[in-house]
Amino acid sequence: MPTVTYPRAARRRHDPIRLSVARELGHDIDGAWWPRNDRITNELPELIAVLRPLLGEVTSINVNWPPLQRPPEYNWPGWEGKRQHVMTIAGRDAHVNLLIVPYATYTALALMVLRRAANLPIDAADQAKPAFLTAGMILYAAQQQCAPIGSAKAKADLSGHSST
Repeated sequence: MPTVTYPRAARRRHDPIRLSVARELGHDIDGAWWPRNDRITNELPELIAVLRPLLGEVTSINVNWPPLQRPPEYNWPGWEGKRQHVMTIAGRDAHVNLLIVPYATYTALALMVLRRAANLPIDAADQAKPAFLTAGMILYAAQQQCAPIGSAKAKADLSGHSST
């Protein structure tokens, strides 16, 4: 079997972006991003590159938190009273609302938040696990923050039913 080598510059220096995006955009939360460290700007260029085919050329990035505000800590009680961090990335063709999963979140919970935020299928056996339930509460809190007052859309999205 031949050996394939790549020039050093062509090798990826970072692990892949941990991102989930729903098939259909336009919800209060369209997916989630789980950065690998607390400096999200380090991964932002790769995130934009991954989203470009979906969104078109990126025209703006907006966040719903002040620059020095730390994200909620999902591993311990108390996150419920804190603002969920959501980033909206707009492109020429579409925009996406991503729930930011804090980098230090336990793997099982972070992966469940990624799946639930993008409305991906989840095995029935996993739906009784604490990570599934906590991820649902996190997603619901983020949807409530983003939803217009009186909107039933967030509740319908969480349950998997359409509000229209």
